[in-house]
Amino acid sequence: MSPAQRTFIVVAILFSLSSITEAQQRPDPNRKITYKVVGEVELQLHVFEPKAKAKEPRAAIVFFFGGGWNGGSPSQFYPHCRHLADQGMWAAAAEYRVNKTHGTTPFECVADGKSAIRFVRSHAKELHVDPNRIAASGGSAGGHVAAAVATVPGLDERGESQEISCRPNALVLFNPVYDNGPDGYGHSRVADRYEEISPMHNIRDGIPPAIVFLGTEDKLIPVDTAKTFQAKMKERGADSRLFLYEGQPHGFFNFGRSENQYYEETVAEMDEFLRDHGFLTKASD
Repeated sequence: MSPAQRTFIVVAILFSLSSITEAQQRPDPNRKITYKVVGEVELQLHVFEPKAKAKEPRAAIVFFFGGGWNGGSPSQFYPHCRHLADQGMWAAAAEYRVNKTHGTTPFECVADGKSAIRFVRSHAKELHVDPNRIAASGGSAGGHVAAAVATVPGLDERGESQEISCRPNALVLFNPVYDNGPDGYGHSRVADRYEEISPMHNIRDGIPPAIVFLGTEDKLIPVDTAKTFQAKMKERGADSRLFLYEGQPHGFFNFGRSENQYYEETVAEMDEFLRDHGFLTKASD
């Protein structure tokens, strides 16, 4: 695709998004599905399904909310889920254990993320999902969960079968925490175990393609970190797209910020990325 064609498609997507009302972007999920039970804790997927039925299995995406592994809500990504479901994808916003509610660490967050992707893939037939087209997404600590699910080799839930892969087929990351090393975010939470959980330290062959959105004034995630991650991805031959937004802080992409300008711009680029990798139908199809 030429640069001119790509620009035309992105502008067309932005135009369509600008006509969407806030009520449409603050939807309720179609249903909730329990994907994991740990003790007395029941974790659910908040599912958004396309209105029209399809003969072929659909591509899927699972979003993980941000909140520093301490708190947060799946509703953060309801607008993204509804947007993609309206275009034919199966979309879900996942619950996962957090410190404030469950007294957990980032390690349990990643274990839950792996369980969520593994659940969707293992139940692909009944969910009418293509097991080879499952993307993981998230913002901030949720972006870390998504990236770690795709990269780190361990941290699976104890006793959970690993016969079904938890590795997603694509990553959509919004100001993600992907370096937990001594100079990265969250190092104090993982200490000398950082190499077990840091996506930056686990990039390997077979890593799925990724798109990353980051503001240049993000106080948690340095631009240099994003550029290093992209370079390491490309060294492994993976499609790695980085979009920097001048002067924008952490969380700039969320619906309801800056009159939705950056929500719309990042969603347009997300759509194009997903089209290029076969998750959404191309405009010419």
